[in-house]
Amino acid sequence: MQVVGYVRVSTSEQGESGAGLEAQREAINAACAQRGWQLVAINEDVASGKSRNRRPGLDEAIATCECGDADGLIVAKLDRLSRSVVDFAGLLERARRKGWSLVALDLGVDTSTPSGEMMANVVISFAQYERRLIGQRTKDALAVKRSQGVKLGRTSTLPAAVRRRIARDRAKGLSYRVIADRLNAANVPTGQGGRQWYPMTVRTVLLAKGGAS
Repeated sequence: MQVVGYVRVSTSEQGESGAGLEAQREAINAACAQRGWQLVAINEDVASGKSRNRRPGLDEAIATCECGDADGLIVAKLDRLSRSVVDFAGLLERARRKGWSLVALDLGVDTSTPSGEMMANVVISFAQYERRLIGQRTKDALAVKRSQGVKLGRTSTLPAAVRRRIARDRAKGLSYRVIADRLNAANVPTGQGGRQWYPMTVRTVLLAKGGAS
């Protein structure tokens, strides 16, 4: 099996990056030697571990797998890939879809083996649980704010005269599209300060006014 390694230190660890990166490389080399895997390359990044954004070394490692130059991606520790379980689960799913393996030595995740695949499923289950918790917390927080009379969303600064104009045009039987086109032609700003009206924007104004139909 051919694999590509990946090592990373965060920007806060950059001062000790030599020792940190070397320890990760040693762990990856030792694991490959023990398992008889061919290590085709080791890519590295100095970047945050909170997400995969702006990490060219990791992008290159994934591309190596997806173009067929390697069968899998190996890291010494899960947090070298991401500190977000949700983000890691997304990467696991991508590996499954694209047909390459993902190995995190510290967790025993190795999707090329049945036991490692089982551990990967455990991680994905925790990620799904985390997503649901976040969604429920957000929903509960919004419900509390509504019960306290807090108006959610951005505040509209649309003048009353524009609201009346929209209501009059709608009462004449004009469509949302025609009303939007007329407002755009007249360079009338939206309630959020934008310069482009859409049919749905017009409908939202009318709903807030209680006159959409």
